[in-house]
Amino acid sequence: MSVKTKHSNIGTVVAVRGSVVDIMFDKHLPPVYSLLHAKEGEIAIEVLAQLDALRVRGIALTPTQGLARGNVVEDTGGPLKAPVGKGILSRMFDVFGNAIDRKVTPADVQWRSVHQAPPALMRRSTKSEIFETGIKVIDVLVPLERGGKAGLFGGAGVGKTVLLTEMIHNMIGHQDGVSIFCGIGERCREGEELYRDMKTAGVLPNMVMVFGQMNEPPGSRFRVGLAALTMAEYFRDDERRDVLLLIDNIFRFIQAGMEVSGLMGQMPSRLGYQPTMGTELSRLEERIANTDTGAITSIQAVYVPADDLTDPAAVHTFSHLSASIVLSRKRASEGLYPSVDLLQSNSKMAASGIVGKRHYLLAQEIRRTLAQYEDLKDVIAMLGLEQLSPDDRKVVARARRLERFLTQPFFATEQFSGIKGKLVSLKDSLDGCERILNDEFKDYPESALYMIGAIDEAKKKTEPDKPEAKTKPGAEPESKNDSKTDADSKSGQKLRLESKDKPKPEIKHAADTHES
Repeated sequence: MSVKTKHSNIGTVVAVRGSVVDIMFDKHLPPVYSLLHAKEGEIAIEVLAQLDALRVRGIALTPTQGLARGNVVEDTGGPLKAPVGKGILSRMFDVFGNAIDRKVTPADVQWRSVHQAPPALMRRSTKSEIFETGIKVIDVLVPLERGGKAGLFGGAGVGKTVLLTEMIHNMIGHQDGVSIFCGIGERCREGEELYRDMKTAGVLPNMVMVFGQMNEPPGSRFRVGLAALTMAEYFRDDERRDVLLLIDNIFRFIQAGMEVSGLMGQMPSRLGYQPTMGTELSRLEERIANTDTGAITSIQAVYVPADDLTDPAAVHTFSHLSASIVLSRKRASEGLYPSVDLLQSNSKMAASGIVGKRHYLLAQEIRRTLAQYEDLKDVIAMLGLEQLSPDDRKVVARARRLERFLTQPFFATEQFSGIKGKLVSLKDSLDGCERILNDEFKDYPESALYMIGAIDEAKKKTEPDKPEAKTKPGAEPESKNDSKTDADSKSGQKLRLESKDKPKPEIKHAADTHES
């Protein structure tokens, strides 16, 4: 599994209930979090509780098929460990540190316990820096913090994994640090696809992948996040490098803890969640920190059950994040990708002292315009756009153009959409929003701003709708359609002259035409 050490402490299995195993030790009880091996290392068990002077209860990190009462269990003498060192770069691991990319076992690695304390307060850095992603809507409205934690909240099928994959593509190629991807309880297919995509993009040499996907037992899914975090801490503290930690999906970590808690016989809390959910999540999240040696910047996908943001799992996760990016099913159904809810998403970094006065005022004006449009939607649905005042119509036009400008073609979806991906700088994103708010693009159709990069692409995409020229008295009126031929225009003029010469028909009164 990880590091096999000869140890004299031998126990015996006395009960097996699913993934929960009770073991009796005659000599010495293993401490909590000790790793035990049964059936010659095939089955790994982590001690979670000491029941009495002779028995411990553990959760299996591997399937317990074949385990029976009376089987011998060996205490490894230490906790679950993860490999660290330069040798793990460009490799893929499971929770035990086994290479799962069909390559040789990495050499020149050390093994460290996955259970580490968070950095002390005096070691933490308080400097706030912006972490650019190249995605317009995030950089403008929800700026991310270097060394902070950002969450992508959304239900099933709104684009969490696609947005996370796009961030990987944009950031890994433009940063000097190490990227670590941790897959917790998600589809195995996604892990294989990500590995292939990263290899094709040429960014694998500075990347590590750790997977405990949905086919693994709950114990494995519960610990794989800590294993990835241990690797990230090594690069931050020992190598003094910045680390980008991507987790998909943090809800599956909470869900695995819920399964473990239920198997251990703990009384469930609200909606069936474990009573220790807050402590378990804090133990993971507090280790992601910005220190004097480097920073761990984390971006986490968070599945929201039934799109309910008041779910305890989502609420507990919100409290740890510096930026919350909420994905909207309604925007996804309208084809506005990335489907970020522009009003519900927020960031602690969106302050004038951090992002600058111009950026802050622009973001506030964008939110105000979108909020006004949201309020007017009911009026538009009942009475129509024509019933709005001229000022309200301008607000609606700006808001709809802003919504479309904040869409963006992704590199991750090129093969599906056929549109080349775009990476947009923060300066270009701010300039585009400012020019839309100043009505510079009011004569351009909304479609010209859809799925573009910088704002100038809209001008290349289409010409503005020119207003009709006013005709001077006595002058010939210009034809509206430039494609008409001279013959058509002459015949039109002839018809108009003939109609002027014809006398107007008399309109008889109804009383005159009434037949008695």
